[in-house]
Amino acid sequence: MTDATLSTLKQAVADGNLLESSLENISMLCGATQDPVVPAAIDQLIEQKAWSELNNRFYKTLAFGTGGLRGRTIGTVVTEAEQGKGGINGRPEFPCVGTASMNYFNVGRAMRGLITYVRRFVEAEGTGRKPLIVVGHDTRHFSRDFAEFCARIATDLGCDCALFDGPCSTPEVSFAIRELNADTGVVLTASHNPSHDNGFKAYFNDGAQLIAPHDKAVIAEVNALTTDSYTPLPAEQQGTLRVLDAAFDAIYMQKLQGIILRPEVFSASSAKVVFTNLHGTGARCIVPLLRELGCNVSTVAAQDVLDGRFPTVKSPNPENAPALDMAIAQADAENADLVIATDPDADRMGIAVRDKATGKMQLLTGNQTGCLLAWYRCMSMIELGLVTPENINHAVMVKTFVTSPLQDAIAASFGISTVNVLTGFKYIAAKLGKYENAIPAEKRQGYRSMSETQTRALRLEYSKFFVFGGEESYGYLAQDFVRDKDANAAAICLAELNAYLATRGIGLLECLNNIYTQLGYYKELGTNIVMEGADGAAKIAALTKSYIENPPAAMDGADVIGVRDFSSGRMVDAEGDPVPAEKMLFIDLADGRSFAVRPSGTEPKIKFYLFAHGEAGADLAVARPTVEASIAALWKAVEADAYARMA
Repeated sequence: MTDATLSTLKQAVADGNLLESSLENISMLCGATQDPVVPAAIDQLIEQKAWSELNNRFYKTLAFGTGGLRGRTIGTVVTEAEQGKGGINGRPEFPCVGTASMNYFNVGRAMRGLITYVRRFVEAEGTGRKPLIVVGHDTRHFSRDFAEFCARIATDLGCDCALFDGPCSTPEVSFAIRELNADTGVVLTASHNPSHDNGFKAYFNDGAQLIAPHDKAVIAEVNALTTDSYTPLPAEQQGTLRVLDAAFDAIYMQKLQGIILRPEVFSASSAKVVFTNLHGTGARCIVPLLRELGCNVSTVAAQDVLDGRFPTVKSPNPENAPALDMAIAQADAENADLVIATDPDADRMGIAVRDKATGKMQLLTGNQTGCLLAWYRCMSMIELGLVTPENINHAVMVKTFVTSPLQDAIAASFGISTVNVLTGFKYIAAKLGKYENAIPAEKRQGYRSMSETQTRALRLEYSKFFVFGGEESYGYLAQDFVRDKDANAAAICLAELNAYLATRGIGLLECLNNIYTQLGYYKELGTNIVMEGADGAAKIAALTKSYIENPPAAMDGADVIGVRDFSSGRMVDAEGDPVPAEKMLFIDLADGRSFAVRPSGTEPKIKFYLFAHGEAGADLAVARPTVEASIAALWKAVEADAYARMA
């Protein structure tokens, strides 16, 4: 950085245009890289007096959240230096410059820090072997570039690397780590985020995302790296590169077939399914697997194209109704009764189902889909004699605290226990690791190579068998050989349920209404307040602090009868295990309603989760509007309270 540039930036701080933290991070980055795009982009932003853009890019350094690292890889303002000659699909030639952005600087430091940490575990074995790292990526801008960059760093620094040959799903990376007995893994993805974002998601040797203490330890290693330069090891000490292709997909898909409970229903039913991967990775395994199972599935041709712009949708998030419009139109044309959509890295799934009463397709929420799958998995396990009165105490569902309590009620109706964990599938994965490790060591030798039938028998005898799990944000898991949410598994399980119901002459929506009639009508509302950039981050932090330090005494005319402060670090779950401290508050009201508030770990927003339900056995026609009105009124009060706290 030149003296003139530094002087200009200091003046901008003095004038209140630039944050002090932004100046510190700009200075750090300029001194830590030899990349000529960095100073050129910064100078161009200064010339434009784009202070807000500079703050958004430099107000912080990226840190691991619930989804690893995530940030913009294409800036709101794209400089000439970044645009360069341009790249594929209309992207700039170079990623967004900034310490709060996804670029080679941050990706490289994250990869090197991860390698340093993992190498410590491998060296402690004393075997002299090289660490093995799995690297995958989705279809986003720069994803392949970042993946190849990570693979090169890995082999340069003496690690063997298994790199997928093209865009693959996040859950398949988790599976690959376990299947190959790798030491760690990385997937370059920002999941369902907008097209301008990308991310770096890290896993440990169990195939689960990094959690404490690993996540903090990796960050410490990353922060210890002061430049983006490194010296490759001599050629004879470097690692080797293995490419994972369709042959590896076949291993994964064969394992997935093992979770199907009633394979015969596919041939017995004429149910049609329309699937869309929203320009992402879902079709790599889901479509061939469904067809192999005998499912009548078609795809949305325009959305089969792998394109990081996600050109046919405003957002590639299957939570958002417009993302399913093309698939729903195709379902109407083909008289299909189910639409399945997966996000770019195929870890989340959204659906629409045919309302047989009106003939129209209806979107279901993540909570509703999770309830249907939970009901089917619990019911089938018992009906098929897999879970029996003798072993039912060893069966368990695992979900997040902010996922519908109807799933707890469903499990309880079958005599199956439920454990609630913090938001983030890594906490569900931690439970799966606990249950695996509870099997006697001599019995679990070769556990990862066993079939689903074999591992289920072991867990039901010696530990806890994971029947199903999920989170409200459209993430589900029906097996433990993947340690992250898996839309591949969810899609085939849902198609199985749809076919099963079709053989009995009912649809998914009717099945859901039957559950409501039996257990009560449950309504959830997940919403948020978005506050982007440096100013937004400060507001989110202040609002979160306000709730923790001064929780409400009443809301929408109902007294608060319970406050669960997860930031205290004193909470325990249903199994007596400590719940890690998280800045989340759960408010219980005297009339049975409740709501939770927490800052997002991956997006610039503060999230609110609202819950209300009616009585079991009540008339659904009466209960539904009553409960929905009550939750709408609750959000109106909560939203007003939130803005009052920010005033």
